[in-house]
Amino acid sequence: MIRPRLEIGDIFRAYGPAWRRANAGHVSLTQLKVMAAIEACRTEALGGHVAACAKCGHSHIAYNSCKNRHCPKCQGPAARDWMAARAEDLLPVEYFHVVFTLPAEIAQIAYWNKKAVYDLLFRASAETLTTIAADPKRLGARIGMTSVLHTWGSALTHHPHVHIIVPGGGLSPDGTRWISCRPGFFLPVKALSRLFRRLFVEGLRALHQSGSLAFFGALAGLAQAKAFAAWLAPFRKSEWVVYAKPPFGGPEAVLAYLSRYTHRVAISNSRLISADAETVSFRWKDYRIKTGDRQKVMRLATDEFIRRFLIHVLPDGFHRIRHYGLLASAGHKANIARIRKLLGAQTPSQHDAPNAEVTPLTLREPCPVCGGPMRIVEIFRRGQQPRCRAPPRKDAA
Repeated sequence: MIRPRLEIGDIFRAYGPAWRRANAGHVSLTQLKVMAAIEACRTEALGGHVAACAKCGHSHIAYNSCKNRHCPKCQGPAARDWMAARAEDLLPVEYFHVVFTLPAEIAQIAYWNKKAVYDLLFRASAETLTTIAADPKRLGARIGMTSVLHTWGSALTHHPHVHIIVPGGGLSPDGTRWISCRPGFFLPVKALSRLFRRLFVEGLRALHQSGSLAFFGALAGLAQAKAFAAWLAPFRKSEWVVYAKPPFGGPEAVLAYLSRYTHRVAISNSRLISADAETVSFRWKDYRIKTGDRQKVMRLATDEFIRRFLIHVLPDGFHRIRHYGLLASAGHKANIARIRKLLGAQTPSQHDAPNAEVTPLTLREPCPVCGGPMRIVEIFRRGQQPRCRAPPRKDAA
């Protein structure tokens, strides 16, 4: 894969130092660490290895990745490994995609209280699906789901929402039957929206009562209980956005879809067009346009672009991929095995998993010249220079 002409790392290396000086005291340590990791990713600063082809002798230097979850370069391999690990959990049933979105006004509160409010978004959305699915008038089953948090819109604005992938059915309360949903239909969106609204508003109120929320600027007065209750009241009646997409074509389509969502970052390098000290240009999708070409070009001041990228940095230790119900980590292997037995489906062989037999010190990517296996012939650490001289490759791995 050829290195993109422009990368987030290029922008951070060129304009990050001035941005940090101008915003000293207003940038969190976590954000500074993310900037430093992306700046160093796949450069000499992190060390690397020399790889040589076992067939034609071609060799190149590849620098190490930062492996930071906010780095656009590092998410492809991370997503591939994650998906390989989850492939054996797929079931031969329909899968549905449900999106829960916070109102813009509440998103502002989430921006100041990321861990508390994002946690609540995960819990409320999962409880909504679990509760409605368990209702005998709906599905009457125990379900499982995988939830992925995204905090951005296409223009890098703060837009917290959760993507949830859920099998179209669940176990009966006694665990003896698999109950399938109606073909092409999972759960009613209106019922999901109203329960999600109630659960989230109640949860937000509880966070306020426990003193877990902070408020700033024009909304600083919401720290008072009466002011917060008055501000929150209209949200109990407004319509909240819950969107259910059509079912996937099959388990393989679920894997392909999830690989694009689980490890996505606020903006990929491929969307960048140009950057200088004044302006960064990038492609974005205008979802307000219902028909026709949604693709547009946005130009932001370089300082504003960096600021927008960093508002999507998550708190240290915060998990943005979570599993609930039948897919919760504690018992999901046993649940999957039981469901497969009830469905009469075979368990995928681990020998069929991609990259199951990678030879030690042999890279996954073949030789760019002849397609032969690439083997690591030297490893060098930070600050060291390789003894083997090889031309650096454009997409240093």
